[in-house]
Amino acid sequence: MTEKHARLKPDVSKNDHADGPADAAVTLVEFGDFECSHCGEAHLIVKEIQRRLRGKLRFVFRNFPLTHTHQHALPAAEAAEAAAAQGKFWQMHDALFEHQRRLGDRQLVRYAAMIGLNGARFAADMETHAHQGRVQEHVDSGLSSGVHATPTFFINGVRYDQSWDVDSLTAALKAAL
Repeated sequence: MTEKHARLKPDVSKNDHADGPADAAVTLVEFGDFECSHCGEAHLIVKEIQRRLRGKLRFVFRNFPLTHTHQHALPAAEAAEAAAAQGKFWQMHDALFEHQRRLGDRQLVRYAAMIGLNGARFAADMETHAHQGRVQEHVDSGLSSGVHATPTFFINGVRYDQSWDVDSLTAALKAAL
């Protein structure tokens, strides 16, 4: 298979962070980095697309922290996974993107409190890097799927390499329907 038609590996499963119906007609997967400014733009675009395609789209997010350029990317990804362990991945996902210029350790604790996490459990998870293995699974998935940068999108398991502005990505998703 050529790089141009790279496929998602592994396929989306019940272990993924998914928003939208499991039986949705189309699945959009994003490999993202919470400190990446382009991913911050993509966050707003995906929110609009979710609004437009309500009920027809399942959105999946996989962590792909670019640790060589973003010093807070890995702790932010671990914070998202720590929130997921308490059933609040999407709340933390949104908080991290809404405040992506402030991702230091103290801010992560503040966001955890803001979304109602058990603070002691969150702090312990962060201190012990309890979810670093989960983040690495996402990174490994990205690498085996041909991801080199963020954001990288896949539509129904096939990498999407075109423009990801609202209209272009919406059109590609509608075509996949």
